[in-house]
Amino acid sequence: MGKQIDIARSELILGGQKSGKSRRAENLAQHWLAQSPLHRAVLVATAQPWDDEMRQRIGRHQLDRAQRVPGMTTVEAPLQLAQAIQRHSTPDTLIVVDCLTLWLTNWLMPVHANAVDSAQALSIETGQLLQSITDAPGPLVLVGNEIGLGVIPLGREVRVFVDALGLLNQQVAAACVRATLMAAGLPLTLKDLS
Repeated sequence: MGKQIDIARSELILGGQKSGKSRRAENLAQHWLAQSPLHRAVLVATAQPWDDEMRQRIGRHQLDRAQRVPGMTTVEAPLQLAQAIQRHSTPDTLIVVDCLTLWLTNWLMPVHANAVDSAQALSIETGQLLQSITDAPGPLVLVGNEIGLGVIPLGREVRVFVDALGLLNQQVAAACVRATLMAAGLPLTLKDLS
């Protein structure tokens, strides 16, 4: 008999590149779908195909995900993430957001001419995201990168991004019931209030 997988009302999954964070989110979605024929799973994708390499990467992820979690549908929300969560969250629907890092990138890069307006818009969107996590009637799994463990980056824009991502991760972790750090495909529970 397989190991029982506990699905929290909200979970932030952090990790480095290829740490297993998306795979964990997909496993939670698979388990959710297997629990009941009434359950649905929706992936909210935040990536944008800025170049050929990214288009190929997105296509590869779509094919792989369709094989691993065939019952999960995908919607795209590169900027209005809170609205996508509000629109698709129901008590019978598990939502996977993959990923917060790309969502933040979409807001911050390229550096907009009017940084003050962009910062205000991002602040409003972040507040709405945090509220949508609290208000979601169904389970919510958010995936993001932990990039603050490495060397201090060169360049003001990169340091601003690393700082902004660290703050976003802290805010989302505080709003979620569970926070998990992935390393080498293994989960380390940082917080669990479920």
